[in-house]
Amino acid sequence: MPRRFVHVITPGDHFSPSTGSAIPTVVHGLSAATPDDAPRPAVLVARGTYADRYTSADVLEYDERRSRRADRYGDLVAARVLGRRPFAGASFGAALRDQRTWDPAVVLVHNGPQGIPSVDPRHLPVLYAHNQLLRTYSHREVARTLGGVARIVCVSEFLAEGTAEQLPPGLRDRVSVVRNGVDTDAFRPPDTWERRDTLEVVFVGRMVRDKGADVLLAALALLDRPDIHATVVGSAGFDPHAVATPYEREIARSAAALGDRVTRHPFVPRAEVARVLARADVVVVPSRWAEPLALTVLEGMAAGAATIGSDIGGIPEQLGDAGIAVPPDDARALAEALAALADDDVLLATARAASRAHALDRSWRTSYEDLSSALGGAA
Repeated sequence: MPRRFVHVITPGDHFSPSTGSAIPTVVHGLSAATPDDAPRPAVLVARGTYADRYTSADVLEYDERRSRRADRYGDLVAARVLGRRPFAGASFGAALRDQRTWDPAVVLVHNGPQGIPSVDPRHLPVLYAHNQLLRTYSHREVARTLGGVARIVCVSEFLAEGTAEQLPPGLRDRVSVVRNGVDTDAFRPPDTWERRDTLEVVFVGRMVRDKGADVLLAALALLDRPDIHATVVGSAGFDPHAVATPYEREIARSAAALGDRVTRHPFVPRAEVARVLARADVVVVPSRWAEPLALTVLEGMAAGAATIGSDIGGIPEQLGDAGIAVPPDDARALAEALAALADDDVLLATARAASRAHALDRSWRTSYEDLSSALGGAA
């Protein structure tokens, strides 16, 4: 009988479609793709987090350890002196408090190196890395913290290479790549599509400088074309009613200067994101940050949109040969890519079809199978 997957998300995070957090989205995708003959997965979720939870996995609640602002600095000091981070470890220890009552499981600790030492030896401990996690770790601390890890799963080749550089040689062969997938049923093209008079361009993401919404607006300003319209969706966080940050105010001013060529919306829940993307001719992911693997890339492609992304981090891996890569922070290059799609109906239709075909090969079921393979059958 294969082992059950038990996912440990960041303590305090919400396993809910009401947020746009990447880790819960990935856990939900993998859980929903679990075959019928495999044990139903579980997710450890702090008591008191959002009540509207994904139904793809059993939720195992725990009482979260109350953290203090000083804990992070205390951990940094302890890491240098003791080679461990007691406060982060205690948070994961609280999440795993009931693990001795479980049948032997695969415990996937997401973005939490300090959770690995807390996993009971009866279980298979796996670090699931969505970001660079070890930059502040010495090799001594990494060896102490991750010595018992079975696998280190990274969401892209880009991330795997960076992670391996931070590992002592004896741990590097435990690194595997499992790229994120996409729900090709939830994210899908409209039943019928016709080329409209106006090219509809969509940006969905957090409204922070790293995500580059301002690069898209700068590209539109360079083009000065009324036949290209952009819908820009997102807030700095996951609260659409929060007070605007300086960057959000900057975006509002730039959008206002473009008049009716831009429509802005604050953060929307996951279900609404799928509807927004389905209306797009083109989805743009203009990140400045070297994102390990941007979920929006495949979601836009699954929605049948021509997809343009920055040539940085793991984004080119998601685009494959079906998307369009442009240099990061280059409004002129982005403007040229948008103009080409606006001016050539055949190019746009071809790019849309290629996007959808590419996404169909990257479903969450493919990611689940890749994960099972990476674990060597232990799951």
